[in-house]
Amino acid sequence: MQRELSIQVTPETAVNAEALKYFISREEGIPLAEIRHIEVLKRSIDARQKKVKINLKLEIYINEDFHEREVKLPEYKDVTNAREVIIIGAGPAGLFAALRCIELGVRPIVIERGKDVRARRRDLKRLNIEHVVNEDSNYCFGEGGAGTYSDGKLYTRSKKRGDVNRILELLVGFGATDQILVEAHPHIGTNKLPAIIQDITKTIIEHGGEVLFNSRVVDLLVQDEEIKGVTLMDGRRIGAEKVILATGHSARDIFTLLYNKKIRIEAKPFALGVRVEHPQALIDKIQYHTENRGECLPPSSYSIVKQVEGRGVYSFCMCPGGIIAPCATAPGEIVTNGWSPSKRDQPTANSGIVVEVRPEDYKRFGTTPLAAMYFQQEVEQKAWEAGGRTQTAPAQRLVDFSNGKLSSSLPVTSYKPGIASVELGYVLPDFIYRSLQIGFREFGKSMKGYFTNEAIVHATESRTSSPVRIPRDPATLEHVQIKGLYPCGEGAGYAGGIISAAIDGEKCAEKAVLAMG
Repeated sequence: MQRELSIQVTPETAVNAEALKYFISREEGIPLAEIRHIEVLKRSIDARQKKVKINLKLEIYINEDFHEREVKLPEYKDVTNAREVIIIGAGPAGLFAALRCIELGVRPIVIERGKDVRARRRDLKRLNIEHVVNEDSNYCFGEGGAGTYSDGKLYTRSKKRGDVNRILELLVGFGATDQILVEAHPHIGTNKLPAIIQDITKTIIEHGGEVLFNSRVVDLLVQDEEIKGVTLMDGRRIGAEKVILATGHSARDIFTLLYNKKIRIEAKPFALGVRVEHPQALIDKIQYHTENRGECLPPSSYSIVKQVEGRGVYSFCMCPGGIIAPCATAPGEIVTNGWSPSKRDQPTANSGIVVEVRPEDYKRFGTTPLAAMYFQQEVEQKAWEAGGRTQTAPAQRLVDFSNGKLSSSLPVTSYKPGIASVELGYVLPDFIYRSLQIGFREFGKSMKGYFTNEAIVHATESRTSSPVRIPRDPATLEHVQIKGLYPCGEGAGYAGGIISAAIDGEKCAEKAVLAMG
């Protein structure tokens, strides 16, 4: 007999199989000898009270043997000679669109401006050490997109958009730990995600698909408002009547191309701010109410939202035990983001702390649909100037930031290109600066100890989401103007992370294949 059970236990019990078995036997009145197996279905941490508890959803096998369920990949077809769909971008939206195309018997041609995973590492090293930004190969562009070297966090609030478990199971099938099916906040880790991405690409190629790296799309071939293919930077033209546009939130050249071709796009509200780094031990102390979290609890995260003078100020992409990375996609700008290795074992925790940006905030850039992008770009360029015109990030201690005081010294940071002491009021727009100054004090009221000069504020955290939306028909997912063009994922304004982008990629692939008849 199988019995599903939801319980709350101490962290020590949760990690000890025998202790958990004894607990269930005692609390549920099940004889110990009859419990053959305990399968953990879901696990989450409840740190709201002084004593931290673990919530577990379990399946108990009573007098019945457990047979482990194998997560299998779909039966991918050989599409070598099949009809073709072009997919621009090899991030999660593009790769999962390609996999779905193969499932449905269509040959994907994936075009990626950046390099493959291995070659990309060398460019990231140059970015961190020599401050050299390769516009086609960086933390945002290349095989796997921004997520490959930026953490692999898999939790999403987009439950209504599609089948989250399907995407998680596909990732397990390609080599991710099956614990991502259990954890409330699943995470793969930057050290493990690249191999998974490589396996996905390998599968696409082995089943007849094509993946072109170092191939930047410079034009969309359109005739009578119907897509006919693309032109690459080297002059090659590739024809197709269905094109999935999955270029990510940082593809400014694509936004500009669409605008110049008079293909409809829209400015989209987004958020912009800074990345804040605390000692991980301090965040653990605040969240777990203890001086030492011990071996049974993972490094703690936090999520916080405040309203400051009617404007949202909130944490974004929080990375426990993580590192701050330079994520510029062009020379002359500073962009920060965060990532964690799978064990989240670094000594610092970092999070984006951002302020909502509204249309009135960038109206001085005119009515162009690129106005929000220009606003975003201007702040990044100011940070670059303030940091010394390298990838050195302008920074300030947190309390000093809120007091408008230049920091006389700065703590050690995980941000490898280095930081420079700068009064960030000269970098950030006034409304963002003021909102953050007040917001940090409010954060400190909710998280006692958060508001401290042990924390460092790094500028800027600006790539929270796309500043442009590419409108599409909600029924067909085609662009509202160009037939056969499918705006997809984060860059089009329809996703916000690995899982939601992957779901959107699959949906666009399904619609494109359906329209092929």
